[in-house]
Amino acid sequence: MAHILCVGIATLDIINHVERYPDEDSEVRVLAQQRRLGGNAANTATVLAQLGDVAAWVGNLGDQPGVSLIRDTFARYGVDTTYLNVVPGRQSPTSYVTLSRASGSRTIVHYRDLPEYPAGLFAEIDLQPFDWIHFEGRAVDQLGLMLGQARNRMGLPISLEVEKPREGIEALFGVPDLLLFSRDYVIAQGEREPERFLHLLPSGAMASCTWGAEGAWARGRDGTVLNVEAYRPHQVVDTLGAGDVFNAGMLHALSQGLSLAQALQRAVRLAGEQCGREGLTL
Repeated sequence: MAHILCVGIATLDIINHVERYPDEDSEVRVLAQQRRLGGNAANTATVLAQLGDVAAWVGNLGDQPGVSLIRDTFARYGVDTTYLNVVPGRQSPTSYVTLSRASGSRTIVHYRDLPEYPAGLFAEIDLQPFDWIHFEGRAVDQLGLMLGQARNRMGLPISLEVEKPREGIEALFGVPDLLLFSRDYVIAQGEREPERFLHLLPSGAMASCTWGAEGAWARGRDGTVLNVEAYRPHQVVDTLGAGDVFNAGMLHALSQGLSLAQALQRAVRLAGEQCGREGLTL
């Protein structure tokens, strides 16, 4: 059982289930609607807690309607929110998700009216109890400071999720012990072969790259690249948060001392199983 701190965003997800994704300038009936916790780091923390780790989340929250659901969900899964920061008069980020039952895929429209979590507050956190620090790749100026603080203060294992292109984030790739890349980021870099992309990274850190229905790849510190085929559930129901589940699976396995190959295998299986059910309850 590891004590893992996740630093990033928590959102209110409003999920509309539709028969199929609507055409532009059309009107469709929603089959069902859900409201639940979202956000990459927040999702990863809740999955880690369900896997038996002691998970903590830190980030900014607003104090407007919707924040109670976020807080209640963290409490239900036992995620420690001791260090969260409330920004008065602001609304927590909201993601409006259209989930197609025909394909299981999702489209997200995101609204944000909240500043990014500052490195100054992170510097006040006592990192002594933690075994691992996981960062969501956001606000590169603050992220760089926090990565440096985590490395210099404790020497703990550090992971960084790189989901989207963000100016200057590549300069930080030499700091974490584990880099977790999404397919969207890799394609945005002009690469369509995950194995080649991983080979081109600077040596030293472990790295992984998810590739949807084609599985996932990972590179060890020695440069060896591994591939695990996707686990396919009987029916794809909900892909929302599958990448966050994969990340949690990697952190959980590696923090337990398992090999990179074992961690990749378990993370792919966990994410695939998630796609076969609604929500992130394991």
